[in-house]
Amino acid sequence: MILSALATSVGLNLTFTVLLAAAYTLLRRRPAYVEVYAPRRPYAPLEPWLPAAWRRSEEDIHAAAGLDGVVFVRIFVFSIRVFAAAAVLGVGVLLPVNFLGDQLQEIDFSDLPNKSIDHFSVSNVQDGSNMLWLHFSAVYIITGITCYLLYHEYKYISCKRLEYFMTSKPLPQHFTVLVRAIPLSDGASVGDAVDKFFREYHPSTYLSHTVVHQTGKLRRLLNDAENICAKLTNLKYVQRSSGDTPRKFLGLFGRKDLLGKYQKRLEDVEENVRLEQSDATRRQEIPAAFVSFRSRYGAANAIYIRQSDNPTEWQTEHAPDPDDVYWPFFSTSFMERWIAKFVVFVASLLLILVFLLVVAFVQGLTYLEQVEQWLPFLRNILEIAVVSQLVTGYLPSVILHFLSSYVPPIMKLFSTMQGFISVSGIERSACNKMLRFTIWTVFFANVLTGSALSQWKIFLDPKEIPSKLAVVVPAQASFFIAYVVTSWTSITSELTQTAALFFHLWGKCCKRDDSKAPSMPYHSEIPRILLFGLIGVTYFIVAPLILPFVLVYFCLGYFIFRNQLFNVYAPKYDTGGKFWPVVHNTTIFSLLVMHLISIGVFGIKKLPLASSLLLPLPVLTLLFNGFCWNRFLPIFEAYSTESLIKKDREEQSKPDMPEFFSNLVTAYHDPALKPMQRASNSDERTAPLLGSV
Repeated sequence: MILSALATSVGLNLTFTVLLAAAYTLLRRRPAYVEVYAPRRPYAPLEPWLPAAWRRSEEDIHAAAGLDGVVFVRIFVFSIRVFAAAAVLGVGVLLPVNFLGDQLQEIDFSDLPNKSIDHFSVSNVQDGSNMLWLHFSAVYIITGITCYLLYHEYKYISCKRLEYFMTSKPLPQHFTVLVRAIPLSDGASVGDAVDKFFREYHPSTYLSHTVVHQTGKLRRLLNDAENICAKLTNLKYVQRSSGDTPRKFLGLFGRKDLLGKYQKRLEDVEENVRLEQSDATRRQEIPAAFVSFRSRYGAANAIYIRQSDNPTEWQTEHAPDPDDVYWPFFSTSFMERWIAKFVVFVASLLLILVFLLVVAFVQGLTYLEQVEQWLPFLRNILEIAVVSQLVTGYLPSVILHFLSSYVPPIMKLFSTMQGFISVSGIERSACNKMLRFTIWTVFFANVLTGSALSQWKIFLDPKEIPSKLAVVVPAQASFFIAYVVTSWTSITSELTQTAALFFHLWGKCCKRDDSKAPSMPYHSEIPRILLFGLIGVTYFIVAPLILPFVLVYFCLGYFIFRNQLFNVYAPKYDTGGKFWPVVHNTTIFSLLVMHLISIGVFGIKKLPLASSLLLPLPVLTLLFNGFCWNRFLPIFEAYSTESLIKKDREEQSKPDMPEFFSNLVTAYHDPALKPMQRASNSDERTAPLLGSV
């Protein structure tokens, strides 16, 4: 890519970014769009969103989005700090050194717009040049800065997590464990077995239990009832809006007939629901139960001490928040979950293979000769400078962004199939899947496919990995610069909520409830952010021209998501900051990739001493990661005895604890077994609230 093509891409994306922000500023002022742009605060006073986002304190974000929201914003804060330092080093020191080198050709400032971006990369520095020691020093400096900031953030968020626990009100999940693989004797029910076991072995702390029932069929009936209710509501809304007597089509079918038909179907489904609820309560128990204790310490003992001499019986694990429980999990057998895991594994491989073909096609678009070979009838059009710049510099990254947006829902579906007991567990698993998919298909596949398919062979010879990466990674600098620039438009489109806006406008034609605030899609956004961190760190010494564009992306994200967390997204769960270890590990991985590339670069550039002196750096980075692993990670896995007993003692004498324990007895009752609710108006029916079903 030449510099003028990059300028065209920057200009287009900057224009789109400004237009999207302006559209959001105008639309959010229209009362008709409050349900789209401020579903959490529809009646709050309107104020300019950018200054308001800047003024929000961390306490405001915590109150609005929980500790997960705070961690999400801290990812941007951490990234801005890292890349601000990287941009100063990269643009202020490394970029001039790269450009003033004459490895590729003599400098001609009069023809600067037609210069290749490669002239701003380390490839343009003379082999064996002493100026390469600046790049060597920069690698050590940015690694030290990043590790220092990582330690600071890990320590800060760990303290926040402990503070979150110590200052929180009593929560059901802190006093409850999920018990599975409950053995049954002849004639005994699951409830009797649980009550007998925990009264015998946990007599002083055991409080109550709730047996889980098989409710798969019941949920399908409830979903049918909910769908019929929605259709009834739409028909009645259209009838009231028309203001005239319902007319029949050809004297046969009319709205009144449809209303009667759906009302009769709803009555039948309601009756089936009541029968199924009664049947599920009597007979369809499964060997699992939520067991509640009188103290947090008692619940922790039940989790971390094996309950039976037979490890396959009385298996315990943390119970999620009652609203976070994914109840369909209990309607699948162990064999079904095992088969689902195998299916997910195969489907994931197929998805990666399909996406590799997409990446190969996208990479082909970055080469004008390849496009002309694929589409010879467009050869004359492609000779126009602006068109060729758009096709090779802008279109590939747009296509990759667009197709990548369909992957997160698929990964969430895969995680759902694997069998997790909570929505938060599903989304954390989907986040890890999405992160691996993004790194290997979006980053490494573009690097290797863009150079040559045969470059995949470098992994067969580990000794050659640094030198090979030092060749293939710089070759894709122009593509990733364009990809980062295109992301400006992508992240700004978060403001306009295009999909939500479309459904809102469609809902004007038929009455529908779209005022419910959505939840923050951490499983898709966190991997995307970490991908740009990987790209920025990897290209730090190779192509420092990318650093300002990465920094702009993080600055945009910082303001946009502070606004969205406060006005749009409502937390569905709060893991207590458990997403941060993912951020830490990915950043360490990014540093190690940068080290490997740097070692290879100095080897290719005939500076073997620099390569040798860099060898201790990845070792030191791994030692640092091991220290953080032992120092901070246990805090995210479980609370200590010190914290648990201290918290229990503080609340022993509080007057509201008896009421809490009374509510705890029924906190984990399956919502599907609750009676269906009807609206006060006799001609309106509503399905049960199925938010946690």
